[in-house]
Amino acid sequence: MNILLWHVHGSWTTSFVHGSHRYLIPTTPDRGPYGLGRARTYPWPDSAVEVTPEDLPGTDVDLVILQRPEEIDRAEAWLRRRPGRDVPAIYVEHNTPKGDVPNTRHPMADRDDLLIAHVTGFNQIFWDTGASRTTVVDHGIVAPTASYTGELDRLAVVINEPVRRGRVTGTDLLSRFAEIAPLDVFGMGVAGLADHLGLPADRLTSHDDVPQDRMHAELARRRAYLHLCRWTSLGLSLIEAMAIGMPVVALATTEAVMAVPPEAGALATRTDTLLDAARRFIAEPATAHQAGAAARAAARDRYGLDRFLADWDRLLEEEVCGSR
Repeated sequence: MNILLWHVHGSWTTSFVHGSHRYLIPTTPDRGPYGLGRARTYPWPDSAVEVTPEDLPGTDVDLVILQRPEEIDRAEAWLRRRPGRDVPAIYVEHNTPKGDVPNTRHPMADRDDLLIAHVTGFNQIFWDTGASRTTVVDHGIVAPTASYTGELDRLAVVINEPVRRGRVTGTDLLSRFAEIAPLDVFGMGVAGLADHLGLPADRLTSHDDVPQDRMHAELARRRAYLHLCRWTSLGLSLIEAMAIGMPVVALATTEAVMAVPPEAGALATRTDTLLDAARRFIAEPATAHQAGAAARAAARDRYGLDRFLADWDRLLEEEVCGSR
């Protein structure tokens, strides 16, 4: 099957293109948001191939994966075929709703020409999608090669753009955890975070846009993983940290309550509870290792790549065969 999709979310796309199909990734000279092409910092198989907009009108496409509302018109212009009418389409919703939650209308609400596939059950029940068909395909990850050691008495965080996103990503909570142990913050747009929070450099170190394999190796050396997002979908970095074997200290919000079992660390809506857990993991490496082992088992059981790809294969076949 030839599947057209844009490179939008690096970790999710990395898992998706590990399937048995041919994945057509639009590429433009500026490598902008609608032509990013193949990943530079994630390992992708050769079955993910770059295509230019000029190539697409004559390219055989069996299904289009949409991830942003404007991609419908862009796909029609580039393919000269309308997604949902001339070629089957699935809209993958990665995000929690914004605005008037829980009454936020999804941009694809009340459509009969495509399926909305949510990446979490939480997203499915919180978005108002009207009469549109919906389903859930839980995340799956390529298992990290790094293994937890936790030899550094430090706490790890992965956040993209923590200054801009602020309270959404729990950036305002980081200072309290920095009192317990130094923080290492990985992600895109994390430079200058210590200055933004008024923290000395020895309490928070930024690691900006580190390649995935190297980031995993560095995460594995930290004692525990902090997940302080208030309102986000299920971050794949959280699942990856669990799969490495890291104990988790997480806010009990959105889908995290389904992803993190109690024995894998601490999950709470009270900050003091999470601070106590972070102190315990820093002081008791054996306790951290025990919780990390439970986190690893939970992540690999529920979010394994084979299950993810099998779920997607069933869905793709249903949508393509059902349109014929």
